[in-house]
Amino acid sequence: MESIETRYQALEQQVLQRNPNADVKRLRTAFDYANAHHGTQLRKSGEPYITHPLAVAEIVNELDLDLDSIIAALLHDCIEDTDASHDDIAKLFGSTVADLVEGVTKLTRMQYTSKEEEQMENLRKMFMAMAQDVRVILIKLCDRLHNMRTLQYQSEKKQREKALETMEIYAPIAHRLGMQRIKWELEDISLRYLDPIGYEEVEQELENITTRNAQFFSNIQQQLEERLAADGIQCKVYGRVKHIYSLYRKMYTQNKNFKEIFDLYAFRVIVPDIPSCYNVLGSIHDMYNPVLGRFKDYIGTPKPNGYQSLHTTVIGRDGIPFEVQIRTWEMHQTAEYGVAAHWKYKQGLANDKLGSEKEFEWVRKLLESQQDTDAEEFVSTLKVDMFADEVFVFTPNGDVKSLPAGATPIDFAYSIHSAVGNSMTGARVNGRIVTYDTPLKNGDIVEIITSKAARGPSRDWMKICKSNEARNKIRQWFKKERREENIATGRAAFETELKHMGLTMASITTTPEVTDALLRRLRYGSLDEVYAAIGYGGMSAQKAVARIKEELQRIIRDDQHKAEQKVLQASLAKGDTIFPAAAKVSTPTGQKPRHSSNGILVEGLDNCTVKFSKCCTPVPGDPVVGFITRGYGVSIHRKDCPNADPLRRKPEEAGRWVAVSWVEGDQINYRTSLEISAKDRDGLALDVAMALSTQKVKVNNLSARSQPDGYATIFLELSVKDRNELTGVINKLSQIQGVFLVQRANG
Repeated sequence: MESIETRYQALEQQVLQRNPNADVKRLRTAFDYANAHHGTQLRKSGEPYITHPLAVAEIVNELDLDLDSIIAALLHDCIEDTDASHDDIAKLFGSTVADLVEGVTKLTRMQYTSKEEEQMENLRKMFMAMAQDVRVILIKLCDRLHNMRTLQYQSEKKQREKALETMEIYAPIAHRLGMQRIKWELEDISLRYLDPIGYEEVEQELENITTRNAQFFSNIQQQLEERLAADGIQCKVYGRVKHIYSLYRKMYTQNKNFKEIFDLYAFRVIVPDIPSCYNVLGSIHDMYNPVLGRFKDYIGTPKPNGYQSLHTTVIGRDGIPFEVQIRTWEMHQTAEYGVAAHWKYKQGLANDKLGSEKEFEWVRKLLESQQDTDAEEFVSTLKVDMFADEVFVFTPNGDVKSLPAGATPIDFAYSIHSAVGNSMTGARVNGRIVTYDTPLKNGDIVEIITSKAARGPSRDWMKICKSNEARNKIRQWFKKERREENIATGRAAFETELKHMGLTMASITTTPEVTDALLRRLRYGSLDEVYAAIGYGGMSAQKAVARIKEELQRIIRDDQHKAEQKVLQASLAKGDTIFPAAAKVSTPTGQKPRHSSNGILVEGLDNCTVKFSKCCTPVPGDPVVGFITRGYGVSIHRKDCPNADPLRRKPEEAGRWVAVSWVEGDQINYRTSLEISAKDRDGLALDVAMALSTQKVKVNNLSARSQPDGYATIFLELSVKDRNELTGVINKLSQIQGVFLVQRANG
């Protein structure tokens, strides 16, 4: 394996290749600092942790960012994962590097009341950091890219979580920043973990068709180069195949096959200047038949992320369609690296704040929109706004507006100014009066009719508009102009939702503890403020009532916990034995003892919630003991449970143990787990399944894992009546060829 020092030397050479004047002594100091602070930390792969910052720094360097960014990449985990501080880094490497590292540092762990609120807070911090210095998000994307490249070392659950988060958040951010290379790789890796079968199907089909048409690829490239040279056009021609996720979307979401995808093959023609772009377009349309409706001029009308190019789809001489993208070298850099290329041209500036740059307008709008938006809605609409297809429409003066696909005149009006939307009384598209819900199309000329006498927006507009910006501005109008109406509307919706949940207003107003907790969690000062927020759309009634239900459940749990404590104290006062031998209590058939719950008798506790611990999965016949949890009843453990033993040794927990025993004749099946160790071979799992079928026990789950040393481990989750039945299963499994150990699994 390549040594750490060799990896660093390679990075240093890569930096010098792009910037011969780079201060490599400063780079070396940063590497040594990061290496010393991460010390013996290891990644999930078993590699030294420093390999991750090194890899991130390499990717940052590939984006042609400045030395401060590369150094920040080397140090990006120091504040989070080591004892390094912002001040320490600032003293050694300057405040710019320290600020970048702090911006990239993993978001501080806080207590949130819901997953949506946590996600919104994470995103808000990300966009705030981006607004302060765009390099923060560039380094963060490089960090995520390397983590995705090494995702195979994470658990299956973590793989899916990270892949979904990347697909929904990081890939769209890369898209909006114009960083197509990073976006494509993030999407492809995410898809591999989210739908491995679909990924393999597309990958195999792509491999088959490219192998079949390999000659076509080289022929087209040669034809283009020869014709453009003959026309006196200086250029470079490159060919590529569409990336896997892009094909997957078209095949699975648009139900297309490979023959229906016109841009499966794409060629890029890179030229020195803009006039040459249009000259190339003329030559190509002279060579091949263009496909109607497939020409797009992104030079005259750039995308919001700064992307510029001419796109045309033509039919080759052998009948195969392909796309040609024509652009200048500067446009090509922007297309590949997006805002990173933008940064490269501004390296002379001390700081590149977002300022008034048009391509970052969406960041400011997102920061504005989260102020009056419910967390759940913000997260969901963000995903739509950031990754939606776009339409480009014109004002009567010829200005271009980019809107989400399906946008209406309402979205257009609010994209101009909130005052235009609030005073809107009608709209014309291409000179014709249209309804408010008319979807706009590329190239439409939209005119908004306004009146000073307009009564303001309708609440129904929020159901019609497609953009988060329009929806948020409508909410703001209602919040400011119609407070009393909002309170009445919100209270009515709140009461209706309470009824659906089986609650009443009295259960809220007569329980101050619930009201106070609700206001604290939702961050409002009074119930009227909650009603008003529901009324103007800042929060859903469902969310408010869900929080109330959670508080009521918490109060019930606390009351139960207090009752359990009273019984526990009484039991201790009597001097009861905490660890008696396991016993069985005989009971007439069909009759349960007074203190029984789920086949367990808990001494001294009536009608107490009982749960069987997943760490040792006890079954009748096992010596067991009970542990009184905080608010969740009594947890039943086997006496030999490895998790129970440390708790027994803690003096402060001594009072929480309680005597329990099994009830005979309960007719209940209990879940338990087994771990089988065996020599790996073909058919092993099948033999295990066959052995289990003869025992007539229910198998809830079976999973197998092969080891590199030729051994295998099989995990079983079964439902059995008691320990005797489980012993029979263990004996049967032990007879299977190659099995050398069958044991109870401990979680």
